[in-house]
Amino acid sequence: MAVPVAFFALFFAYPVAAIVQRGLKADGAWQLGRIIDVLAQSGIRHVLWFTTWQALASTALTLLIALPGAYVFARLEFPGRQVLRAVVTVPFVLPTVVVGTAFLAVVGRGGLLDELWGVRLDTTVWAILLAHVFFNYAVVVRTVGGLWAGLDPRQEEAARMLGASPLTAWRKVTLPALAPAVAAAALMVFLFTFTSFGVVQILGGPTFSTLEVEIYRQTSQIFDLSTAAVLTIVQFLAVGAVLAVHAWTVRRRESALKLVDASVTARRPRGAGQWALLAGVLVTVALLLVLPLAVLVQRSLTAPGFGYYRALTDPDGGTFLVAPVNAIGTSLSYAVAATAIAVVIGGLAAAALARRDAGRLVRGFDALLMLPLGVSAVTVGFGFLIALDKPPLDLRQSWILVPLAQALVGVPFVVRTMLPVLRAVDVRLREAAAVLGASPWRVWREVDLPLVRRALLVAAGFAFAVSLGEFGATVFIARPDNPTLPVAVARLIGRPGDLNYGQAMALSTILMVVCAVALLVLERLRTNRSGEF
Repeated sequence: MAVPVAFFALFFAYPVAAIVQRGLKADGAWQLGRIIDVLAQSGIRHVLWFTTWQALASTALTLLIALPGAYVFARLEFPGRQVLRAVVTVPFVLPTVVVGTAFLAVVGRGGLLDELWGVRLDTTVWAILLAHVFFNYAVVVRTVGGLWAGLDPRQEEAARMLGASPLTAWRKVTLPALAPAVAAAALMVFLFTFTSFGVVQILGGPTFSTLEVEIYRQTSQIFDLSTAAVLTIVQFLAVGAVLAVHAWTVRRRESALKLVDASVTARRPRGAGQWALLAGVLVTVALLLVLPLAVLVQRSLTAPGFGYYRALTDPDGGTFLVAPVNAIGTSLSYAVAATAIAVVIGGLAAAALARRDAGRLVRGFDALLMLPLGVSAVTVGFGFLIALDKPPLDLRQSWILVPLAQALVGVPFVVRTMLPVLRAVDVRLREAAAVLGASPWRVWREVDLPLVRRALLVAAGFAFAVSLGEFGATVFIARPDNPTLPVAVARLIGRPGDLNYGQAMALSTILMVVCAVALLVLERLRTNRSGEF
């Protein structure tokens, strides 16, 4: 536990605390009254209200649209099911900047809807809500569908035999069993949408602002650190409450259910109702998930002779100090370094948490590992610049600063992927090896490692994908001569002109392809037959 605790204390808790202290401490005294002053501002209250409202609306809309998909992927067998499972997961691993850019190509000025019917949804709340559904669809399908696929169908069949209607059997047998998974998925969707940054910044324009966007604005544009510190505290408390409830729902799901082999529960659709449901889900996936990505690719190819892609090789002269195409190599190298850090830190944390004799303090660290997913990445990035500015931790000019920030986001995915597998390893195997004279290192190398190798590869793949797309912290600390792909896309979108817009589409397409390839590899390495994260 020492290494993960030191890592999070130094590169997460310390930068966040530095921002809060810089904002709320003046002349050696804490200005706690500033909290009341900030929260009393009508503009801040509106931001808090909109952040909560859009997160609740996004969560409800995502559940409404994605739950039928969870059933289809869990219980229906049809051609191309595995490929389609990977397709619906692509949006989740895409950077939020790419998600915003894809929807901008559909609902923005000159987008598909504007060309066909003269309809524009950018700078409206509907664009934000639909983009959030696009991003979080896979969370519901994987979390709920993974459990649904493992439920024993004979329980519902028994209820039907006793005279219950299909709706009654589902409501009284299946729904109570699914409730913990639905609650866990809803909480995760709420968490991701409550802290939304890239989507709101690109699609919402100046009209809408979430807590994350407002923290960025107060920090980088207005330079009001006290207001940013107050908003960071509010977000921290809200995220902590959500994660506490989420941990409780996960424990309920792990302890209350007995699952069967998911490979025997899926069947070919039977009856008009199941065929209609399958068709509806396929249409939804095509329009909501595939169409924005297809339009993104199409917009990147509108210039003759791959003009937008060729333009990426030329320095812009104003937006970048180097050719935009250099961001590809920079992002890949940063993501590889971040993945290595995340795998080491997350692997050690998962190994400690998997011990059956772990104390309450160690188990509590499990929930803390999720905080980087919800606490303002903008705060962490700016905190890096403020806190890590003195020897021996003067890292502001070091290239490692970006991978460190990206690794903070990747560690929770590594832990969540490896922990169930490590807990499933039979402790008697380790004990037998130890009795036969194996050292602890050899026990890990010859017993644990072969059993968790695939989970380790999957964890590395997820860490690579999320590191590649990290934007909130990187936008502060990426150097102008070494921009990452998400930062480059955001800069191009922020500048007028068709050439800049086309280059943003081209870079987003490249980033999407890299993430999709990583995801397809993960799908082949998947160790959980139910398809759950």
